[in-house]
Amino acid sequence: MNSLVSRGSLFDDFFKDFAPGFYVRPLHGDGLPQPSQIKVDVKEDEASYTVHAEVPGVPKEDIHVSVEGDVVSLRAEVRQHDEKKDGEKVLRSERYFGAVARSFRLPTELDASQAKAKYDNGVLTLVLPKKQGGSAQRLAIE
Repeated sequence: MNSLVSRGSLFDDFFKDFAPGFYVRPLHGDGLPQPSQIKVDVKEDEASYTVHAEVPGVPKEDIHVSVEGDVVSLRAEVRQHDEKKDGEKVLRSERYFGAVARSFRLPTELDASQAKAKYDNGVLTLVLPKKQGGSAQRLAIE
């Protein structure tokens, strides 16, 4: 059932082929990513959650992570720069700037003071410890 083509994708692809000049694309590189393009894997153990988020091509200084309660928010600022070399005369320079953000909720409140983040080869890894005092307790049935 998941192999169905979405309506927007089918028509977008058709019109890109039919009238290629109608859609303006960057001269080089890809356009700004959509929030759904930050792919996230979340794993859980008894004490914490581990999140792997794909944020390729973004320097770690431009990635912002916030944790509030049980909500994790990721934000990446995307920039494209052209380098000018010695002896070159720039006639036209085009670049793009923008940001992409994504938030998601986890089942348990998190201890933000103990959270850790690492960025390596385009993958952001977050270790988010569960808050010990706020976890649910199982009630004994009498």
